[in-house]
Amino acid sequence: MLPLPGSPSSSWAMFRARLSALFAGADVRVCTAFWLFGLINNVLYVIILSAALDLVGPDVPKAIVLLADIIPSFVIKLCAPYFIHLVPYSYRTLLFAAISSWGMLLIALAPPYTDGGTITAKMAGVVLASLSSGAGELSFLGLTHYYGPFSQAAWGSGTGAAGLIGAGYYSITTTTIGLSVKTSLLASSVLPLVLVMGFFLVLPRGPLRRTASSKHPDEDMEDEGSNEDVPDREDRGLLADPLERSTTSIKSSNPTETSTSWQKRFLHDLRRARGLIYPYILPLMLVYFAEYLINQSVTPTLLFPLDKTPFTEYRSFYPTYATIYQLGVFVSRSSLPFIRIPYLYTMGSLQCLNLALLIFQALYTIFPSVYIVFAFIFWVGVLGGLVYVNAYANVADDMPDAEREFALGAVSVSDSAGISLSALVGVLGGVEEGLCAWQVGRGKDWCRKL
Repeated sequence: MLPLPGSPSSSWAMFRARLSALFAGADVRVCTAFWLFGLINNVLYVIILSAALDLVGPDVPKAIVLLADIIPSFVIKLCAPYFIHLVPYSYRTLLFAAISSWGMLLIALAPPYTDGGTITAKMAGVVLASLSSGAGELSFLGLTHYYGPFSQAAWGSGTGAAGLIGAGYYSITTTTIGLSVKTSLLASSVLPLVLVMGFFLVLPRGPLRRTASSKHPDEDMEDEGSNEDVPDREDRGLLADPLERSTTSIKSSNPTETSTSWQKRFLHDLRRARGLIYPYILPLMLVYFAEYLINQSVTPTLLFPLDKTPFTEYRSFYPTYATIYQLGVFVSRSSLPFIRIPYLYTMGSLQCLNLALLIFQALYTIFPSVYIVFAFIFWVGVLGGLVYVNAYANVADDMPDAEREFALGAVSVSDSAGISLSALVGVLGGVEEGLCAWQVGRGKDWCRKL
């Protein structure tokens, strides 16, 4: 642990030494590559959600965009862990980048609703970006199995940065700089190229070569000149399992398993996935259900008179809340090397409490200042990020080597399931419309001015 301020061991030299010890054994290229994977795989998803109001207009529930942005991801995460291992990581990366760029181009080039265009073409682009993001998340999380715990920490930090950068990017380009929505979205369509550069130019692929004969034959596209010797298991520092595992590598499949039929393999994987539901999948679903119901259905109604806020128009509330939320996510998703909080259900319950408090705020204005709401939105992001990184860290610690790659990919369905459920509740339950109608009926028609 880091020394406490004021303690005898809290000198700057001692602090630097202990901080360095936390990252002992971390490979810079591995960490950089996985940080970029997390950033780019998630950033388009955040940009799309930040642009929800401009994509569908004020008369369509923003949860519609969330549904199109998450249901395809949920479906692919639910199905892909049982067959995606047949596709090498190199081909996956190229495919993900191509589909993401295509989706963003479709969203950007479709006529806006203000010009009489329908939202159908835009939602088709959102679906493509969602499919790529979902498959990318379960793939890159599975890939961390080969590169050790620091790759997982870098991935988590990158996904947190994606939220902050994506929300900030859209807010700055459209509000501060004044670019059109179309131009802003067109510029973001080139970002998936960073995935390709990260995989082929930054990531050392020695660990993949050593496992190519078993599950992920990436040798077809390997650069013969890249022969870095990267350890299969990095020194874990604070990320270490308290009980040292055997250093003997355990193969992901044995001869008996590979000789079984596809049906038997599928049933075996289903049994493995069932054991992941209670300890990992359910708490992640819970926290994401609560926070995305807040984000998409409650925050559009957390409004105040403009003269009591730093804003000049009501449209500014929504992207500002999104940016503050993503700041909290980034902070907590970058915390894994420094702090571990394994109590997933406790954090999920706290997120549900946040949901209840903010609904009461929309109904009764229990907090008199927008700055108090800012603090709550930040806290919502912190809790969500903590559950995300600690859930996957728990999986990596608890699962044996032979099960870890599959488990990391299978658990990734949980956040998409929670977000999908929140979107369905938001749309079918009319949460945003109901809260807005309640406010209008009491003389507060601000939600009609978005």
